[in-house]
Amino acid sequence: MAKQLRAFKGITPQLGERVYIDESSVLAGDITLGDDVSIWPLVAARGDVNHIQIGARTNVQDGSVLHVTHKNADNPQGYPLIIGEEVTIGHKVMLHGCRIGNRVLVGMGTIVLDDAVIEDEVLIGAGSLVPPGKRLESGYLYVAHRSNKYGRLQSKSTPILHAQRKTMSTPKRPTAAVARSLSCHRVQRLLTRWLLPCALQYQTRPVRLSPGHYHCPP
Repeated sequence: MAKQLRAFKGITPQLGERVYIDESSVLAGDITLGDDVSIWPLVAARGDVNHIQIGARTNVQDGSVLHVTHKNADNPQGYPLIIGEEVTIGHKVMLHGCRIGNRVLVGMGTIVLDDAVIEDEVLIGAGSLVPPGKRLESGYLYVAHRSNKYGRLQSKSTPILHAQRKTMSTPKRPTAAVARSLSCHRVQRLLTRWLLPCALQYQTRPVRLSPGHYHCPP
């Protein structure tokens, strides 16, 4: 397990009893894991400018990223990452300087940002965004907007889709026309026109949970 654990400024992660860390994961710096914690493939946890604490019987699943926010004059304590007990962190979740309570399930692909607080016994649906400073109340399911139809693609947008197929299906150098259609400015305009309005509407909405929802899988 030594290669998964890396010291940073002389501080090495501290492990409880019966901890499992997959050999493809990396934990660096000021990190404390409770008993029976499991860290699955390709997890990256970096306690470099603050500390990370993970409670007993919590599992962090494949591809998740855990990080913290540094201390400064405006925020002397910074934002450590505190994860409670019996928590499930789904695949490819990003947690940054936030606090997660006990018996929480964080759905796949969710992003939880600085100073957000997730109270005990909360479910967060896959692909949700929890913005900085937001508090999610105990006993609720929180989900983000689903993939809504925003608008019909115009004919001038479709060359980008065809160009994408061509460049991915052949190793040859793209033609000048394909290169133009994939230029940074074209892609930026497409993102601004289609994705930014959707992102601005992105919210986490609560739904009351019943007691049967509280169990988090191991």
